[in-house]
Amino acid sequence: MIWTLLIIFILVLLAFDLLVLHRKGEAPTNRRAAIESSFLVTIALSFSLAIYFIYREGWISNPESLTARDAVMKYISGYLIELSLSVDNLFVIAMIFKSFSIPIRYQHRALFWGILGAIVFRGIMIAIGVVLIQKVFWMTYIFGAFLLFTAFRMLNDHDDGSESIIGKRIRKTLKISPTLEGEKFFILKGGVRMATPLFAALIIIEFTDILFALDSIPAILGVTSDPFIVFSSNIFAILGLRSMYFFLANMLERFSYLKYSVFAILLFVGIKLLLIHYIHLPEWISLGFIAVSLLSGVLVSLNRKDDAALAESDAPETQETQSLL
Repeated sequence: MIWTLLIIFILVLLAFDLLVLHRKGEAPTNRRAAIESSFLVTIALSFSLAIYFIYREGWISNPESLTARDAVMKYISGYLIELSLSVDNLFVIAMIFKSFSIPIRYQHRALFWGILGAIVFRGIMIAIGVVLIQKVFWMTYIFGAFLLFTAFRMLNDHDDGSESIIGKRIRKTLKISPTLEGEKFFILKGGVRMATPLFAALIIIEFTDILFALDSIPAILGVTSDPFIVFSSNIFAILGLRSMYFFLANMLERFSYLKYSVFAILLFVGIKLLLIHYIHLPEWISLGFIAVSLLSGVLVSLNRKDDAALAESDAPETQETQSLL
């Protein structure tokens, strides 16, 4: 019953987004995107109250015998982990749209259907991951080692070319029209059915989300293997990703130091998974570490950005002074 209500609630949010908020297909302003982001974050955090009552009253199976308080902390930890890992996803989405020259007013439709597909794929991958980590005790070591590998890989700025490889494969497989046709995914041109660049961008977004899920799902499973908490925290973070993309699209580079926050979080969760059979950390420690890591990354990014802007503003004055001397 609880699972059914959760799925219905998610579908209602998606329908409200598509049929009410973005029915006209207009490019969202920063103010509107900020309001929508705040609305979805509020809903996600408010759902922790539902988590509390669900686990306190025993309305759902509780394989880890969690208290209501611990369930809430695990939910919030999972939500923050998924949000932090989504920052890289935002960069990739921006790059995909740029490579296909998709105007911002058409990007919402691709992101909407991308999120819908992500919900389905994440549900399948979470179900598989939960079964593995609950039934195979040594799977925690595999996931822990994988997260450590992912963490250190993130320290190197690299482009593995995965998006371009997928793009080239799609161009070879599908007949793609050279120009956009509004928000259409397919068109008939000369009697031939062709995909538009918008549809090609959607396919690549779906593939890249699956790749990112390979990092995020093991990270959340490092917090808990309770399927309801893992699924709900993951999905609510994904639901807010679209509006956050439009809000942060012009400010992504301001948060460049978040990469080190994500590194610290993945490192922490990876070590926790490797030691899970020997050391048990209280939930408030995990949640506190995640929250402090994210806050530190944001503050350092903003501070360094302000310092750089101040240095640039002082540079002309310094040069002028030197010329006078």
